[in-house]
Amino acid sequence: MSSTRPVCVVSGLDVTWPDGGSALRELDLTLKRGRAGLVGLNGSGKSTLLRVLAGEMIPTAGHVSVTGEVGYLPQDLTADPTRPVADFLGIAATLEALRAIETGSTDQSHFDRVGDDWDVEERATAELDRLGLPARTLHRCLGELSGGEVTRLALAAVLLRRPDVLLLDEPTNNLDRAARARVHDLVATWPHTLLVVSHDRELLERVDRIADLREGVVRWYGGGWSAYVAQVAAEQEAAQQAVVTARAEVRRQRRDVVDAEQALARRRRVAAKAERTTGLGKAARDYLKGRAERSAASYRHVHADRLDTARTGLDRAEELLRDDTAIRVDLPGTEVRRGALVLSSRDLVLRTGTTVDTDLVGPERLALVGPNGCGKTTLLHTWAGLLAPRAGEVRVHVPVALLPQRLDVLDDAAPLAAEVARRNPGATPEQVRARLARFGFRGAAGDRLVGSLSGGERLRATLTALLLADPAPRLLLLDEPTNNLDLASYDALVTALAGYRGALVVASHDQAFLDDLGLEHTLDLGAPLVGGSTP
Repeated sequence: MSSTRPVCVVSGLDVTWPDGGSALRELDLTLKRGRAGLVGLNGSGKSTLLRVLAGEMIPTAGHVSVTGEVGYLPQDLTADPTRPVADFLGIAATLEALRAIETGSTDQSHFDRVGDDWDVEERATAELDRLGLPARTLHRCLGELSGGEVTRLALAAVLLRRPDVLLLDEPTNNLDRAARARVHDLVATWPHTLLVVSHDRELLERVDRIADLREGVVRWYGGGWSAYVAQVAAEQEAAQQAVVTARAEVRRQRRDVVDAEQALARRRRVAAKAERTTGLGKAARDYLKGRAERSAASYRHVHADRLDTARTGLDRAEELLRDDTAIRVDLPGTEVRRGALVLSSRDLVLRTGTTVDTDLVGPERLALVGPNGCGKTTLLHTWAGLLAPRAGEVRVHVPVALLPQRLDVLDDAAPLAAEVARRNPGATPEQVRARLARFGFRGAAGDRLVGSLSGGERLRATLTALLLADPAPRLLLLDEPTNNLDLASYDALVTALAGYRGALVVASHDQAFLDDLGLEHTLDLGAPLVGGSTP
């Protein structure tokens, strides 16, 4: 339950990138105690806002006030595989001091290091258990953990700080279903202040309200995801009706302007005829002519004002309509005929030890599932020819493309259009621009450096480059593709993949996404035996 006392206050916030681009401009935000979700289009500044609130980024201008201890989980985690887990949790020095005291040390520095944190090991194992990690994890190195385990470990590190304000940026990325459920429970029961950026609809159902960041303005909606969707739909229906009404008013005022000009023309003809027949003197004629001109000017001004008012009303009505970026795919060159063998795996043993025996046939759509660490990413990289199997054989009979979980395919220092063109030297600049536009990068957006793109924009950019490649991929492998997508782009990606005509394999922990795609078959690497042809 939220209180009325503000916990975070942001006013006039500006964040400008080194190249002069604006991430946030004159943003105002008041965050109260309670659980809140933050949604918005990719590139709208959600992650930037969290970084500013966490003190990880200094804004160009504006005022930021946060009350209490802040805990922040970023979207992208960098982890040295040799780093001990205890050090990653920030408790290694305290544990070392405790061990020294337990063995008889009376060194004051050890007691100073421990302070009041005598139960730090118990608290650490409790937080690990809360997130589904065994106590022995505390004595391992990061390189021994899966990506999902590292994400949960990073969240445990944040929780150990006992934050008053918890900032989470896509906390369920890379997590399997069991781990997602634990994070959902954490959000649902969080007793202090929480702001979470997420595309996870189940998670967003567990917040008290949702902040929609759009075009630099935050709008609040009460309730969770379903309530937000209903409210936005009602707003858009009203906005669409307002646009229809406003357009009709503009048309009416335009007709009135034409009618007014025709009426003035008739009056001028009548006045000219009267002038010829009345025999008035020049002074009288000049007076009457001036009066007529002033009257005509006033008449025109009234109708022009009405037309301007109608146009302003239309502009305001259209501003309320959402023009979310759409992704549209129509790639006949990717088509796979039914019955054609796309891929075969025989006695395939992955580096994780998992054995896979399977075929992909025709334009098959396969969901690749299983818990963290079972080998989904390894299998996709093996099928893509990027990793050698421990044993066995893989044969891929069509061009293949992999959209990796870590979106590092493109050169950060290169313009987006140049990176897309590099993968298809035969494409004309016009074709490259047209393809970029179909993926939401219109006009000057194609000239942006890859490194300046948000996570969701980078995914769209990578997908654009892969699908425009020559030859076009007829087997598309996607590794957790929804990790960095905003909710509008999520819907657009589902629509886009419906138009892809090749074979498709999707590794994802997002069951709602797999359901929305309508994938025909499932390969569960967590099952006791993985093998046989897909049905």
